[in-house]
Amino acid sequence: MSGHRINRISEDIKRELSAIFRTLKDPRVSDMITVLRVDVTNDLSYATIHVSTIEGEEKTAESVKGLKSAQGYIRRELGSALKLRHVPELRFVADNSIAYSAEINKILKGLHIEDNSENKSDVNGEESVEE
Repeated sequence: MSGHRINRISEDIKRELSAIFRTLKDPRVSDMITVLRVDVTNDLSYATIHVSTIEGEEKTAESVKGLKSAQGYIRRELGSALKLRHVPELRFVADNSIAYSAEINKILKGLHIEDNSENKSDVNGEESVEE
C-alpha cells in the first residue's frame, strides 16, 4: 500500500479520535488527553495510538485503561466517521512527552529567571558589569 495513503489514514484517524475522545463519558479518561501520534500497519489491521495528558504519567496510564475499556465504542465510531472497509484494531499507548516537555519548560524558565537576577540593571537602564 502506498505510503501516502497510510499517512493520510493515520492523520484522519488522529483527527477523528480527538473528536471521539470528547464524547466519552468514562471518568478515567482525562478531558486534557491528546493524541500525539498514530502508527498504522501497512495492511491496516492495527493502529497504535500514542496518547498523553498534561496532568502526568499516572493520569495518562489511567486514561489509557479507560480508552481500552471503550475500545469497541471508539472503533465503531471511527469506522462510521471514516467509512473504511476495515477499521484497524486500536492499541493505546501512554506517552509522557507532554509532561516531560512541561517539566523541561519549567526548568528553562527557572534558568531564565536566574539569568535575569544576575544581570541586574542600574538606574540608567544599563547592565551592570561585574569586574
